[in-house]
Amino acid sequence: MQEKGRPAPNHWGMAEQSTPGLTRDEVSRVAFLARLELSEDEKARLTGELNGILAQFARLLELDTQGVPPTSHSLPLQNVLRDDQVRPSLPRAAATANAPETRDGCFLVPQIME
Repeated sequence: MQEKGRPAPNHWGMAEQSTPGLTRDEVSRVAFLARLELSEDEKARLTGELNGILAQFARLLELDTQGVPPTSHSLPLQNVLRDDQVRPSLPRAAATANAPETRDGCFLVPQIME
């Protein structure tokens, strides 16, 4: 739903750069939805900070991205984990050595359900 007096959002869901910033009422509404209790000073400070962040995103809209393929990361990723290798597991006696109680090689724990 478009708010009266604000331009329609572009295809990224952001309004054009000439859009006025967030109001204190909008920040209060977002805080309410996020279950945050903010003082009036915090609302004023956050209104300015959020408007600064939105202004930076508006600057990104000025970039010509025609022909730039979409990416999820700016740097190429590689798997840094080692390959799985089958190895002998820890002997049962060693795994249960520090357990307070064991029975038949298994951990014995208090019953929690009837």
